[in-house]
Amino acid sequence: MLGFAASARLKKRAVHFILRSTMPAIQTTAETELAELIIAAVNLEGVRPADIDPETPLFGAGLGLDSIDALEIALEVSRQYGLQLRSDDTDNRRIFASLRSLATYIQQHSQQPSQTRGDQSPVTD
Repeated sequence: MLGFAASARLKKRAVHFILRSTMPAIQTTAETELAELIIAAVNLEGVRPADIDPETPLFGAGLGLDSIDALEIALEVSRQYGLQLRSDDTDNRRIFASLRSLATYIQQHSQQPSQTRGDQSPVTD
């Protein structure tokens, strides 16, 4: 049986997860489009674009992606938006920090406008 401290930590994490999963920040149209691209690029089965909180980290404890996923996402971003994301870019941690930061970077640096580029209107399900 878990001790009180361990039990309290588990409960705290569970509550944090529930709050984050039921009260995510609202995605823009561009963020939803990018979430769809990420889901397809790394084969996130059972995940909908609306499930990805735009402010949650993409890597590690957030969405749980890894460096191979980052390469696959960068390839798809290149195909979709004509934007080259280099593995040696010192800003990669900031660029890939969250769905929102990646979408913002793409909007600011994209060579080929997507259908929704520049559209900052919120998307609701």
